[in-house]
Amino acid sequence: MTTLEFKIEINAPKEKVWDVLWNEETYKQWTSVFCEGSYAVSDWKEGSKIHFLSPNGDGMNSIIYKKMDNEYIAFKHLGEIKNFKEMPVDDVTQEWAGAMETYQLTENNGSTVLEVKMDSVEKHVDYFKTTLPKGLDLVKKLSEEK
Repeated sequence: MTTLEFKIEINAPKEKVWDVLWNEETYKQWTSVFCEGSYAVSDWKEGSKIHFLSPNGDGMNSIIYKKMDNEYIAFKHLGEIKNFKEMPVDDVTQEWAGAMETYQLTENNGSTVLEVKMDSVEKHVDYFKTTLPKGLDLVKKLSEEK
């Protein structure tokens, strides 16, 4: 796997950026670049399961590996979800099971640097390199609105 790194500066306090990232309504907006209508189901507590889902019930089964409100969250991706059901790990899933995805927010003089790191299998690297920055641009736009 390859670890991809993305960084964007946002003219807003980190609490606002955090809210845009993980608030149900704005999460759906910025993640629409990956799949229109995508959403997450979780209690958002460290150690809890989280399901990243498309409207048809396909997606990823993960855990919130570490969480520090307004500063850092790490997801550990465990497997696939099909038709709203967690699937057993197969050979394809085994390639990326355990992949990490982290979001770190650092505030400096009222603006926030959002740094995202994501493990990806080689065949998805180009997709994430072009798509994730579009999502981060939406996070910036939403965070900088009043």
